[in-house]
Amino acid sequence: MAIHLASRLRLRLAGITVIEDSSVRSPGELGSPLPPYPEAELSAYYRARAEAVSAHFSETTRAAGVDANCEIAQGRADDRIVDKAQGSDMLALGRDGQPAGRNSALVGSTTESVIRKTSKSTLVAPSGARTAGPIVLGFDGSPGSRLAAAATVELANGLNEAVHVFVDSKDKGRAAARFEEARQLLGGLMAPPRETSSTLGRPDVKLVDTAREAQASLIVMGAFGRNRITDYFLGSNAAAVVRTTPISVLLVR
Repeated sequence: MAIHLASRLRLRLAGITVIEDSSVRSPGELGSPLPPYPEAELSAYYRARAEAVSAHFSETTRAAGVDANCEIAQGRADDRIVDKAQGSDMLALGRDGQPAGRNSALVGSTTESVIRKTSKSTLVAPSGARTAGPIVLGFDGSPGSRLAAAATVELANGLNEAVHVFVDSKDKGRAAARFEEARQLLGGLMAPPRETSSTLGRPDVKLVDTAREAQASLIVMGAFGRNRITDYFLGSNAAAVVRTTPISVLLVR
């Protein structure tokens, strides 16, 4: 997804692959006699694996005509990714649907930790997600969703994609006001947006349903907010969009 966006929008792409310290370093004494810990062998294996990942990334981006490089780092993956993203406009992460451990992780412990630590807009792309198709803007009138609207205009015009606006409100008057605000914020679009609202059911489910029906390639939302859609990313309920959607999600900060 990042390569697709970089190619279409003429962006520079910086990759990072991280060798986790926990994968190569001894877990410490366990109180029983054990053979020497194979740290050197593990380090060599994970270094070779990282080099192969970096080489594949470079080959793929070169074939797409994208200006890119890939750094190999070592440490805690979430911290190194967050540090790397500081010099970028957007961060992209994959989601393979394999949560780590039995905690309440969003989409896996590293991805959740990065989303919560970074101050950058973050794209989360699930395995098998479409790279082309309309963009769905989740709009609730919050400052975060206004930033998301601005990002949507830039993306939609650059990618030449249609925009669908999703508003969740049990009050028809409030929904109409939010649509009007969204129309003004999206005034720079080359084509007028389509509008969808929800009055019943969970807003995260309705938003994903809207994106499915539109055959969207991207859901754009503010990462922070005060009500039913965007609070989701800070609370235990709302993480369901990122965790369950088959469509890439851009959390705008």
